Amino acid sequence: MSKDIFQQRLEALNTEFQQLVQRENTIDGIGNGIVDRYTNPVITGQHVPLAWRYDFNPETNPYLQERLGINCALNPGAMELNGKNYLVVRLEGIDRKSFFAIAESPTGVDQFTFWDRPLVMPETEDPDTNVYDMRLVQHEDGWIYGLFCTERKNPDAPAGDTSSAIAQCGIARTRDLRDWERLPDLITSSAQQRNVVLHPEFVDGKYALYTRPSDGFMDVGMAGGIGWGLCDRMDKAVLSQPETIMEPKVYHTIKESKNGMGPAPIRTSEGWLTIAHGVRNTAAGLRYVLYAFLSKLDEPWVVTHRPGGYFMAPEGDERIGDVSNVLFCNGLITKADGSVFIYYASSDTRCHVATTTVDKLLDYVLHTPEDAGRSYACVQQRIELIERNLVLK
Repeated sequence: MSKDIFQQRLEALNTEFQQLVQRENTIDGIGNGIVDRYTNPVITGQHVPLAWRYDFNPETNPYLQERLGINCALNPGAMELNGKNYLVVRLEGIDRKSFFAIAESPTGVDQFTFWDRPLVMPETEDPDTNVYDMRLVQHEDGWIYGLFCTERKNPDAPAGDTSSAIAQCGIARTRDLRDWERLPDLITSSAQQRNVVLHPEFVDGKYALYTRPSDGFMDVGMAGGIGWGLCDRMDKAVLSQPETIMEPKVYHTIKESKNGMGPAPIRTSEGWLTIAHGVRNTAAGLRYVLYAFLSKLDEPWVVTHRPGGYFMAPEGDERIGDVSNVLFCNGLITKADGSVFIYYASSDTRCHVATTTVDKLLDYVLHTPEDAGRSYACVQQRIELIERNLVLK
């Protein structure tokens, strides 16, 4: 390829990239009254800087081929610092290895740009094969903690088994999102852990953790559900006793197969408001949706309100991707004015945002009926709503 053609291709790539990252995002439709979805994803694999993917030297890359491709961008942790929205995005290369990268935006709904280099997460003595799905928490102890899944090959797997893995909770902390200190992995009595979230405040002078104890890498087992536990410190985090299951999986619901925490809960006047994911099996595979619940301020492990069903599920193009029919959220930002930015991924492929307010979310969890549990009882719920509406005509 001539240098002229190389340069033309480089210019075309740069033009396409700038158009993408500068694209304005707008609210899509009237929504369900709980959240507003947006027309475009906020981050995709194509938002990753060209310098991370291409070798710009025409001598070593004469055809300007993509050398280190990105398969998807998903499951971002989120927080606000200095008036900007920051996402710690899970990027997965075409080699299937995930890593973290930080993107920032002045608006929270568009104009996300990545920092110059990916986040370098230090390793422990037992190196991770894969790291992903970070939950960011500004704790009252002054540190910003990042809790994430660390995956390693199962050393007890039979010979020839190249898929069995062990998932545990990795822990790191920072003051500024730039310099990270890796801490030892969380120790619990569970064989595996995913979706672990740090509560933002001390509880009885201890650090509190939401967990998801599991018997296997994919199978949550008998104790499936969101757990609650305490530990004395985070630099050597050990749960003092087995977790209490505060939010169990339930037969024939949106959380029949398993469920887990999303981001850290929001403190509200009515309690701790939590966004979680629920999973059920279908003929087409697992279906992930987002749901919410409320727990007591002074006893965060006691759930007081469980609206029935989900408030967000995959729609339209969100249903298509690397792992289809999935919505997953592990990052949100609550602003001082009560506005809430919910960052979620669709089908393990791209990152989106939905906006709402604390008041809207509280209205949803406080006044939406719980799952009645049976078809007959659910029909009665709906008839009661219809009758009330007919009176208002």
